[in-house]
Amino acid sequence: MAPQLKLIALDEDDLAVISAHIQDARVQTADIIWRQGEKRLVIGMNRLDWEQTLSGETTPRRLIAALRFDRVLSCKSRKHRSRCARDRAGPRRYRVLPGRGPGGSAILLFAHDGALRLDVECLECELTDLGTDDLGEGGGGPWGRGG
Repeated sequence: MAPQLKLIALDEDDLAVISAHIQDARVQTADIIWRQGEKRLVIGMNRLDWEQTLSGETTPRRLIAALRFDRVLSCKSRKHRSRCARDRAGPRRYRVLPGRGPGGSAILLFAHDGALRLDVECLECELTDLGTDDLGEGGGGPWGRGG
């Protein structure tokens, strides 16, 4: 197995790199965790291992990963619990809206018109691989819950 990926984003360009790595990721609504007291949002996901896929492997593999935003002042959602949210595509696009000083907003746009708006002190995002999805595509999400 290739080394596990760990990327950190501190600006919009860094976030674009993370976005490329989570293209075609699968996210379940239950795996979006807002920890208001910790000023943290965590999104568990099954992401496609693009490094392996681009190296010529014939069978694409999925990895369990966590996307974490720190220093989040507020988290607002739109269509967060839609009918299609049980097994929806991961964040498709990001927008970073400037604010005063280092703060601003990060907007995560999902499939089915879902969106999360994070008002942040400053942008701090991390994508970390946690291992392979040994349960397969029907395994009930990245945290092993059935559905």
